[in-house]
Amino acid sequence: MKRSFLKISLSLLAAAALGFGGAAQAQDKGTIGISMPTKSSARWIADGDNMVKVFKEKGYKTDLQYADDDIPNQLAQVENMITKGAKVLVIAAIDGTTLGKALQNAADRGIKVIAYDRLIRGSKNVDYYTTFDNFQVGVLQAGSIVDKLGLKQGKGPFNIELFGGSPDDNNAFFFYDGAMSVLKPYIDSGKLVVRSKQFGMDKVGTLRWDGAVAQARMDNLLSAFYGKDRVDAVLSPYDGLSIGILSSLKGVGYCTAQQPCPVVTGQDAEIPSVKSILRGEQYSTVFKDTRNLAAVTANLVDAVLAGKKPEINDTKTYNNGVKVVPSYLLKPVLVDASNWHHVLIDSGYYKESQVK
Repeated sequence: MKRSFLKISLSLLAAAALGFGGAAQAQDKGTIGISMPTKSSARWIADGDNMVKVFKEKGYKTDLQYADDDIPNQLAQVENMITKGAKVLVIAAIDGTTLGKALQNAADRGIKVIAYDRLIRGSKNVDYYTTFDNFQVGVLQAGSIVDKLGLKQGKGPFNIELFGGSPDDNNAFFFYDGAMSVLKPYIDSGKLVVRSKQFGMDKVGTLRWDGAVAQARMDNLLSAFYGKDRVDAVLSPYDGLSIGILSSLKGVGYCTAQQPCPVVTGQDAEIPSVKSILRGEQYSTVFKDTRNLAAVTANLVDAVLAGKKPEINDTKTYNNGVKVVPSYLLKPVLVDASNWHHVLIDSGYYKESQVK
C-alpha cells in the first residue's frame, strides 16, 4: 500500500513539474521587436507602453526602441532587432519608404513584419498593417468644422486655412483626402474660402509633424492674407500642430472675448489639446484608443506565430506601391467639449486630474 501511494505521489509530482514547465514555457514565446518613431509625441509613448503590456500578458518579451525621428537611427535599431532574433517586427516608420533593405533582411530570416499605424511603402515584405480608419479621421475633422460653422444650414462664407501632416507619412494623405472629401463642396460653392489658395499636400504638408513649423506657417498666412480679414477655421490634422497654430493665432489677438478662436481641429487627444478644448480654444480632436490598437496588433502577432489566420477587416485600401497590405482598421472617435469626459475619462484612458 505504501509503495502504491509512493508511486502515485511521484506521478503527481512529475505531472506537476511538467505542468509548471509547460507554464514557464508558455510565458517565453520569444521576443517581439517594437520600433517607434519618436518620444516627442505623447501618443507614441502610449503606443509603446500599451504594446509592451499586452505582449507581456500573452507571454512575449519585447524590445521597444524609439528612434528620435532619425531615419538612420530607426534603420539601425530595426537591424539590431533582426540580429538579436526577434520573431516579429512591429514598426511605426518615420519615413515609410526607407526600410526596404532591412525588411528584406527580416524576410530572409523568416521574421514577419507588421506596419503599425503608418504604412511601410515600397516593400513586398510587409505582412500586415494595423491602424485606424485614416480617411475617416479626416472626415471627422472636417465634419466638426462644417457643424460648428453651420455650413449645412447655409451659413457662410467663412475663411479657412488647411494644414496637412508630414509628406513622408502615408497616413497624412488619407487624413487630408478624407477632410477634403467633406470640405471641397463648400469650397467649390464659395461657402468656404481659402484666401491663401494653398491646396494639396505639396503646399500644406508639415514635415515631421512639427508644431513649430506649423506655427511659423500660420504666422506667414496671417501676415500675408488676413490683415483685415478674419480666419474662421483651420484644418489641423494633429494636436501638436494645433497647439502651434493656436499660439500663432493668439499672437495676433485671437482667442479673446473680442476675437474668439477660429474652429481648430486636431488628432490624438493629447493632454495639452484636451486642456485647450476645455479652455474653449481648440475646438475638437480625434481620439484613437491606442490600447485597442495594441491589443489588435498583439492578437494578430499571436495568431501568425501560432500558424493561424489572423483577423483582418480590410484587403483593398492600403496599397504600398508593391502590394495591397492586409489590414485591420479601428474606428476613430471625434472628441469636443460635449463628450470629452465620457470618451476619455469614463473609458479610463485618462484620469480627470490629468486634464484639469
